[in-house]
Amino acid sequence: MSRGFQKPITIKKAIDKIDEKKLLLPAIQRKFVWSHEQIEMLFDSIMQGYPINAMMFWKVSDENIKRDYKFYKFLENYRQRYGEDNDEYEVNDDFEAVIDGQQRLSSLYIGLKGTYAYKRPNKRWQPNDKCLPPRRLYINLKEESVKEYDTQKKYNFKFLTDEEALVKGESTKNVWFPVGLILNYKSVKDLVARLEEKYALDSDYARKTLRKLYYLIHGRRSLNYYLEDRQDIDTVLEIFVRTNSGGTKLSFSDLLMSIASANWKDKDARNEIEEVIKEVFEIGEIEGENKETEVSAPQFRIDKDFVLKTCLFLFQDNIRFKLKNFTRDTVRYFECNWPNIKESIVTAFKLFASLGFTNTTFRAKYAAMPIIYYIYKHKFDISLDDPNYKDSRNKEMIRRWLLLTFVKKIFSGSTDSVLRKMRGPLGWPLKTEYQGVHEEPFPYKEMIEEFQDRDPNYSFDDAFIEELIDSEKGSDKATYVLRLLYSDLDFNGEEIHEDHLHPKSLFWEKNIDALPEGVREFAKDSKNWNSVANLQLLSGSLNISKKDMPLEKWVHKDPERHKVLFLSKGVSLDIKDFEKFITNRRENLREAIRKRIIGDDI
Repeated sequence: MSRGFQKPITIKKAIDKIDEKKLLLPAIQRKFVWSHEQIEMLFDSIMQGYPINAMMFWKVSDENIKRDYKFYKFLENYRQRYGEDNDEYEVNDDFEAVIDGQQRLSSLYIGLKGTYAYKRPNKRWQPNDKCLPPRRLYINLKEESVKEYDTQKKYNFKFLTDEEALVKGESTKNVWFPVGLILNYKSVKDLVARLEEKYALDSDYARKTLRKLYYLIHGRRSLNYYLEDRQDIDTVLEIFVRTNSGGTKLSFSDLLMSIASANWKDKDARNEIEEVIKEVFEIGEIEGENKETEVSAPQFRIDKDFVLKTCLFLFQDNIRFKLKNFTRDTVRYFECNWPNIKESIVTAFKLFASLGFTNTTFRAKYAAMPIIYYIYKHKFDISLDDPNYKDSRNKEMIRRWLLLTFVKKIFSGSTDSVLRKMRGPLGWPLKTEYQGVHEEPFPYKEMIEEFQDRDPNYSFDDAFIEELIDSEKGSDKATYVLRLLYSDLDFNGEEIHEDHLHPKSLFWEKNIDALPEGVREFAKDSKNWNSVANLQLLSGSLNISKKDMPLEKWVHKDPERHKVLFLSKGVSLDIKDFEKFITNRRENLREAIRKRIIGDDI
C-alpha cells in the first residue's frame, strides 16, 4: 500500500485488525477519555448513517522504530476515573499505528469487545466492582429511545451489567441485546434466526434493527483512513500534531512526555517533571511567620520543554526536539539519572535566587542550563546555606556570566546552537553519570572566549558600553549593568532599588527652571539624569531614608558612601556642577564596566 487515502474498511475489519495486533497505538497517543455516553452516541450515529470522520494510520516497517519506541494494544476494559493501562506489545511484523482516530476506534472496540465501568450512584469512589461494575454495551430491540431533544439518541444503546440487562428486560418487557454478539455471526440470516429462537422476537422493529446493525458492522465500508508510510518518525510526529483532533492542542513536549511516561519503569515521568517545576516555582516563597512584611521575589517559572531540553543538554549530543533523540534507551537513561537531574535543576534556581535574580530578571531561562550542567558535573550545592561551599568568587563568576549573557542577549539567535557551543568549555561530554568533581572553578573566561567569533558575542566595544551607560532606569540593560557594577551588594537579602544619585525630582519639568542656569539644558536630557550615569543601587531601606535628599548632603552624612559613586577625587557633588559630575562618572563607569567584563577583579 502506498501513502494516501485507502479503500474504506468495515468496522468488523478494523476490529479484526485490532485483535490481530495489526493495528496498535503509539506511545505519543494520550489516554482514552471518552465517557460512556459518548460511546453510546457514537453507535447511535452509526445506526443513523452519520459519517465517521476520516482517520490516519501509519504503516510501521522500520526495525529501528519497532525496537526504539513503544506501541500498545487497544484498551478493552475501561474503568471511569481510574482508567486502565494499555498493555505494551512487542512488535515483530509490520503493522499500522493510529495517528488520528484513537478515541473513536477505542470506543468502537470497547463497545463491541469490552466493558466500560462507571460509578454506581451514591457509592464512594473505589477502584472495585462494587463501586464501578463492568458494563457491556446493549441495544434495546423493543423500541426506539424516547427523543425529548434533537441531540438525544434515536436507538437505545446503553452500557449495562448483565444483571441490569436481565432485570430491565423482565420488568419492562424490553429486549436488551449485547451489541458485541453481532461479531459472532456469519450472516444476518443466522443472526435473526438465532435470536428469534432465544429472544422469541416477533416485531419488525427488532428484525430491522438487527439487520441494520449487522450491515453497518459487517457490510458497510464506513471507516475512511489515510495511510502514511514514511519511516521518518519526526515527520509522523509533525503530522500527529497537525491532525490531532482531541479538542486540546498537544504541544511537542506533551508528546515527548507521553513517550517518557511510557518508558520510565520505576517512576511516573509526568508526576516527576511536574514536581520539579513546582519546586522551582516555590523557591521565591517566603518561609516563616512574617510573610506579609518580608520581600519575596516572584517565583521562577519553568515548563516541561525546559526540563526535557535540560535532559538532552546534559546527555545527548543532538539536543534538538526531535523524536529520534527520545528513544526508549535514552528516556530510560534519563530516568536512571533523574534524582541527580532534579537536584541539579532545583539547586541551580536556588543559586539564582541567592544571587538576586527573579523570574523577571532571569530573562533567558535556557541560560540556566550551563549552570545546571556545571552543578551536575561537580555535584555540589551552592546555596547560601550550604556550610560546605563558601567560594564567593566562583558564585560571582556565575552571576557575572549570567549578567553578560542577558545584557548581550546571547540567546537571541538559535538556542540549540548557542547551548551546544556552551558545553565545550564546561567539559562535554560528561564522562560518568555523576562525577562529583569539586576542584574546577566555573570557566568564566573560557565561556566568554568561546563566543568571540559568533554574533551575538560577549564583546563590549566603546559604542555598546556607551549605550549601557545611557540606558534609563527600569530598562533591562540598566538593571543588568547596575548589578554588574554593584556586585558587592547582598542581592539575596533586602530588596534592592535603583536610586537616582541626584534626586529625580530636581529634573521634573516644573522644577527644571530652579536649577542653576549653567546646567539647565544639560539636565533636560533624560540620558543625563535618568540613566545609569546618574543611578546607583541601594538597599530598599537606605533608599527610603534617602528620599529626595541632595546628593552632597547624603554623602556628607556618611563619607564612606563616596567610595561606591564611581567618581574621581575632588569631583563636586553640588547640583550646580551636575554636568562635570556626569562627565566624570561616565568616564569611570566605562573603565569599571571593562574591568568587570574581563573578570580580573573577581
